[in-house]
Amino acid sequence: MNSILIAIMIFFWVLLLFYSLLTIAGVYFRIKKETHNELNFYPSVSILIPAFNEEIVIEETLCAMSKLSYPGELNIYLLDDSSTDNTAKIAQDFQQTFSRLHYIKVPPGEPRGKSRVLNHGLSLINSKYFLVYDADNQPEIDAVRLLVEKAETVEGAVGSVGYVKTKNADKNLLTRMIALEFQVFQLLMQCGRWQLLKLGSLAGTNMLLNKAIITELGGYDEYALAEDAELTIRLTAKGYLLPVVPLSRTWEQEPETVKAFIKQRTRWLIGNIYLLEKVFLSKDFWKNKAFHHAIQHLVVYLFFAILLIFSHVFLIGSIFNVFEPNYAAPVLMLWFMSYIVYTSQLVGAIVIDRNIGPINVIVAMIMYFTYAQLFVILLGRSAVMYFWKRFIRKETIQWDKTNRFKNRAA
Repeated sequence: MNSILIAIMIFFWVLLLFYSLLTIAGVYFRIKKETHNELNFYPSVSILIPAFNEEIVIEETLCAMSKLSYPGELNIYLLDDSSTDNTAKIAQDFQQTFSRLHYIKVPPGEPRGKSRVLNHGLSLINSKYFLVYDADNQPEIDAVRLLVEKAETVEGAVGSVGYVKTKNADKNLLTRMIALEFQVFQLLMQCGRWQLLKLGSLAGTNMLLNKAIITELGGYDEYALAEDAELTIRLTAKGYLLPVVPLSRTWEQEPETVKAFIKQRTRWLIGNIYLLEKVFLSKDFWKNKAFHHAIQHLVVYLFFAILLIFSHVFLIGSIFNVFEPNYAAPVLMLWFMSYIVYTSQLVGAIVIDRNIGPINVIVAMIMYFTYAQLFVILLGRSAVMYFWKRFIRKETIQWDKTNRFKNRAA
């Protein structure tokens, strides 16, 4: 028993030290001066916006798209996946006013979801790059230009990845926690991996990609609900780079209710369980630096939940003298350091993003005991649903749309 405990503690200490190092590297990347060189020629770009029943948010999204400043050829495609509300009418009205905006009715097909819609969009465009935005996104005016400049100046880059910010962060406690999570994982950890390992991860939105290369790889996996993560590993396995551009920012709406949050994150986790299955079954997902992404998914979507569970077991066991005296103090310290590292990442992200304030600091201090614990429940729920649908009922797991909310300003 003691040897097992020692092995577990060593493993967790290694994880804590690694994520501490990523945090430091991410802070360094953000505070150093980032250079963006203007190009002599700006290649063509197509923006693809998958949409299904988005009347609540699509007008603000298309307004933001119409304001984008890009020196080269830029076309925007609203890909309507059989919406039954006013999405089509709103998009067609914009199309009449803005020549670079195009409304596209996507033919019905299976499986339904973002990946199939994006593959249809790829079949229509001839630009060098394409850029994906979700239907609730409002990119800043220079977002496209900054992504293209980075992709064109980093050798071996297949595109580039921007930063996703939460536009309804002040709505309630849940949206504040989601916003802080994004600041850590979409900004600090992303920047840290790029600084240390030259690894970037596609975020599902605000991401630029080379159309010819993605087409050569067969496009998107239409059965992947976490299509961004799946494509990230395939691209990395081929040796391509995805540089991180935190100054290229888009604002998106996050779930404002626990029900909507659980629905969204269950889809994300089911998608990542599907990806874990592919990681275990295909040696291609371990080639080159894709090895790091494979390990990252094991850590984030499996070991992190185990770490949370064990940290609480260690805490309770130490308090009630379950462990031998020689191990009680180190075990208790492990729980304490888990909390310190998690909270330090949140506070560090707040400071770097210049979002410091007493409310955000207090929220960061309680997230380990509240928001992080939801992850264990969600992972268990998602694993059961995935096993039941995929292996018992033999069903294709369908895309589950995130709920939108009205009247939220950036």
